[in-house]
Amino acid sequence: MKTFCGRANPTTGALDWVEESEEYDYHQEIARSCYADMLHDRDRNEKYYRGIWAAVARVKARGEKVIVLDIGTGTGLLSMMAVTAGADFCYAVEVFKPMAEAAQCIVEKNGFSDKIKIINKHSTDVTVGPGGDMQMKANVLITELFDTELIGEGALPSYEHAHQNLVQEGCEAVPHRATVYAQLVESELLWSWAQLQPVEIEGARLLPPPAVGHCAGAHSVCDIQLSQVSPDSFAPLGPLCTMFSVDFSKQLSSAFQSHSSQFVAQSSGRAQVVLSWWDLDMDPSGNIVCTVAPSWTYPQPEMAPWRDHWMQSVYFLPMESRVTAGEELSLTVCHDDYSLWYSLQSHSQKDPQTKAPPSRPCCTCQAHLVWTRPRFGELNDRRRTESYVSALRSVLREDTVCLSVSDGSLLPVFAHMLGAKKVFSLESSRMSKEIIEQVLEANSMKEGVELLEIRPDQLNSNDLGGEQISVLMGEPYFSTSLLPWHSLFFWYCRTAVAGLLRPGTTILPCSATLHMMAVEFQDLWRIRAPCGTCEGFDVALMDEMVQRSLDFRECREAEPHPLWEYPCRALTQPTAVMAFDFTQCVPQHPVSSQGSLPFIRIGRCHGVALWMEYHLTNDITVSAGLTGPVSEQGDCEWSRHRKQGVYFFRSPWESSGDGRAAVSYSFNFEPSLGDIKMDFSIRS
Repeated sequence: MKTFCGRANPTTGALDWVEESEEYDYHQEIARSCYADMLHDRDRNEKYYRGIWAAVARVKARGEKVIVLDIGTGTGLLSMMAVTAGADFCYAVEVFKPMAEAAQCIVEKNGFSDKIKIINKHSTDVTVGPGGDMQMKANVLITELFDTELIGEGALPSYEHAHQNLVQEGCEAVPHRATVYAQLVESELLWSWAQLQPVEIEGARLLPPPAVGHCAGAHSVCDIQLSQVSPDSFAPLGPLCTMFSVDFSKQLSSAFQSHSSQFVAQSSGRAQVVLSWWDLDMDPSGNIVCTVAPSWTYPQPEMAPWRDHWMQSVYFLPMESRVTAGEELSLTVCHDDYSLWYSLQSHSQKDPQTKAPPSRPCCTCQAHLVWTRPRFGELNDRRRTESYVSALRSVLREDTVCLSVSDGSLLPVFAHMLGAKKVFSLESSRMSKEIIEQVLEANSMKEGVELLEIRPDQLNSNDLGGEQISVLMGEPYFSTSLLPWHSLFFWYCRTAVAGLLRPGTTILPCSATLHMMAVEFQDLWRIRAPCGTCEGFDVALMDEMVQRSLDFRECREAEPHPLWEYPCRALTQPTAVMAFDFTQCVPQHPVSSQGSLPFIRIGRCHGVALWMEYHLTNDITVSAGLTGPVSEQGDCEWSRHRKQGVYFFRSPWESSGDGRAAVSYSFNFEPSLGDIKMDFSIRS
């Protein structure tokens, strides 16, 4: 049986559906999973273990046999903890078949197969009774069904069904309770990810369309490593509020609910963003707590546990509003069975007749459906905008005819404002085109830019009114690009329209370079590192399973990560390893590059970071990776707008930093595929 998988095609800028073998999909699921991250999360594992010991002891103290139901068992780790703690029997439910098979092997290897039954089903399909999956209902319920938003993986429906069908009344639950916290803040940085801001161009002000400014935005949570957002970049307007708690030991509902927290504004400002996270109480007394709070809430931030499977949540209010210190406010959170959303009311504005809770935010302007949050941040980045405006100003003349090739870009609007004679812009989608039309209309520039929903290879002279292009420009940005070099689609666009360019046409950017450096990750290495044993249990079979999946085809290639969220140290110099000349058409033959980078700092090398830099002109460069020089200690600052590529080594390399060892690299750009194949090794 075959399966179809979507892949970005750098030669067309489109998402192609490729037929793959039946093994492909589950290998991808395992290779890109967070199982290793969870197994390395000692804080999580220790807290669960202690909570399970306590729950088993409480049931035994009542003189009952301990029957455990473990929903979403994964490797079977929590079930093995339960049996070790004294449980008489454990039913471990896992819906993902390869994972259930791995759990079965791990349970057998650790000698628990007589007391743990692996059930390869969704928990809502599990049956109880003679001949059923479970012989009797459980009196201890163990789950790890939580995501960054707490309920996003369907925890509430699963608990609701379990209490109705699979566990006894008054069962002990681990965790026992979850509590959600939230704080109202003002943050220019975070708000820039939600709304398009005005832009100053040559003394003129480019305004966002009213429909975008009045839009409530996308309802989905923005999950990030909030520990990497400095407290200096936001101003708290109120205290940390306890929004609601869920008691997992009792019958609960997955139906819509709303909860409000009243408080007095601590300072004046613009209410824009809600920061949120949660705690798990593993026992009823609240003595065993696993928190997802960011590191800057800790007295010693360096003591905060790191994890990637649970992060923190950022919610954007439907509309920013002014609040005054001393003002009485009410922050409301609503949730259905899978997601949360927030709203804010002032007591002075609250209508006592209005009791209906706020509805889920929904994008009505289309911009939040087309532009991702990092893309909003990129469009609002003033330094980046200044670079493009300076580059355009240096190449535009009164008789300039511009053609822009990028998705949902403001470059053509900038070119018109800077005095270009005529500006054309190719848009990849109808929605993207309509958003730029809104921008033009809001600024009375409707006739200033001609938007064409045409593929570059289909563009002809008639579409341009017989004009020849004198400036071809792009950011470049394409919504289908996953890895940094996928934006080389701009080069293919430049090649496709070559016949429409005047002799000596300016190409902006004129070139691009692929950069790399070997790095030591502070924590990200955990998502790919083998675990071996976890809390005394042998889970090496899981390591082997992940490794087999990583070895399956392109799973061994680089993967995209936003490195601003994942601190690392440079162990080599950052170096340009391939160059792409956009003033020329895409070559017909492969382009290769080989070399090595010596280690110049002591550290543990986990892999290689890769990014693109775009040279708009000979003296103006925009980086989609490093945004400043590497410090003497090797610390790096990364762009918040684009993901970088990361290639993980199978095992870390200990660098002495004396230059004797080096990372050898080999890159091969295949024009017919538009992709870059790469290989790395350590030479000592």
